[in-house]
Amino acid sequence: MLKRTFLKGAGALAAAAALPAIAQTSFPDRPVRVLVPFAPGNTLDAALRQVAVDFQANTGQPLIVDNRAGGGGIIAATAVAHAPPDGTTLLLSNTSMLAINPHTFAKLPYDAEKSFKPVTGFLGASLVLAVNAEKVPAKSLKEFIAWAKGRPEGGVSFASFTAGNSSHFMGVIMNKRAGLEMVHVPYNGTPPAVQALVAGQVQAAFLPLLAVKPQVESGKVRVLAVSTPKRSPLMPEVPTFGEEGFPDLTIYIWSGLSAPAGTPDAVVAKLNAEFRKILGSPELQKKWRELDFEALPMSPDEYRDFVRADSKRWAEAVQISGFKASE
Repeated sequence: MLKRTFLKGAGALAAAAALPAIAQTSFPDRPVRVLVPFAPGNTLDAALRQVAVDFQANTGQPLIVDNRAGGGGIIAATAVAHAPPDGTTLLLSNTSMLAINPHTFAKLPYDAEKSFKPVTGFLGASLVLAVNAEKVPAKSLKEFIAWAKGRPEGGVSFASFTAGNSSHFMGVIMNKRAGLEMVHVPYNGTPPAVQALVAGQVQAAFLPLLAVKPQVESGKVRVLAVSTPKRSPLMPEVPTFGEEGFPDLTIYIWSGLSAPAGTPDAVVAKLNAEFRKILGSPELQKKWRELDFEALPMSPDEYRDFVRADSKRWAEAVQISGFKASE
């Protein structure tokens, strides 16, 4: 995955000549900038800023968070694809940018497999199947499937936090595996999707656990299953999709760190070691688990294989749905 350079001509030759010297320095010897495809205050943005504190303490160099929101992550990804491959510009990539966009867009200004070099996984979180507690009598996933099959055609709808994303395609996979015909209703973000679920405008939704937790506590929403491999400590009574017989819905909504293609292996190895040290901290892991986050420290090869496997999963879902993103 992740190996294509956009540098051309004399610029590419000059950069290539400088790389061995860069790799031999005591890297990082300059600030490292991470482009984030979200606005400040997003949960991933906040998590990265926590990591930045430890990165500077360990290396003596600042980890600069550069927010490049918009375009479904395409703006940030393209900027990193064009950045000098010296390890000082990284991308906080996510599920959509590397595993879904390649299947929904006919053309992208970056190549998910060739434009980047994997550094490490960063963070994973769960999606849940949540239902309106008043409209849906089911108390378990099996009961929900039976109830949904007994409804008239078009009588069950599910919300996603946007079309063409993981919360959309989880519903597609659920329909396929369970033999359902739930109607997809996309919203512009998680908050309006939660509001629609609570108001009964949709009967179900695939959303982040934290987003629906207050509504669960108020009794307005019921969670039937979580997507992560293990039960969430925030709702330990709720089974996983795997436990309920749907291993294809065992997924993370994840993020990871990537460098531009052509970044020297020695630099990537140094970055990987620094981030894995931070992400492996028991203190950080405990703090994140309280937010339903799981640190995902990986080797570059492990992260490459992880992204490839996830991309294969979403390729099937996109094909089944027939969804195509507008250019």
